[in-house]
Amino acid sequence: QLRLVESGGGLVQPGGSLTLSCAASGGYPLTYNAIGWFRQAPGKEREGISCISWSVGSTNYEDSVKGRFTISRDVAKMTVYLRMPTLKPEDTATYYCPVAPTTGQSTCRLNWGPLYTNWGQGTRVTVSS
Repeated sequence: QLRLVESGGGLVQPGGSLTLSCAASGGYPLTYNAIGWFRQAPGKEREGISCISWSVGSTNYEDSVKGRFTISRDVAKMTVYLRMPTLKPEDTATYYCPVAPTTGQSTCRLNWGPLYTNWGQGTRVTVSS
């Protein structure tokens, strides 16, 4: 049974940085899957912001974080990271890392909807002065 655990959130001032981690466990092979980073701010809908294909490492970003956040993976550690420098107050949200099958596609998509599963408890990011 795949388990995904998010960590690394916290309180940071505007302009500060955080790196989130998503640790996979349970012996589930991620070869034909992608890991996404989603976030949900208070009172807003959940949005996908980035994803990475586990096997080839191809990435995708939502426009609001493109060029600012960086997603990466460590295959040996079964962990996906989201590096978030220059944080803004609008980045305040709970961040989640679900998994989705890539179904043969070389690049993951953030609009795969219900294909993303195994939602964890999330990690809270607060950007405030």
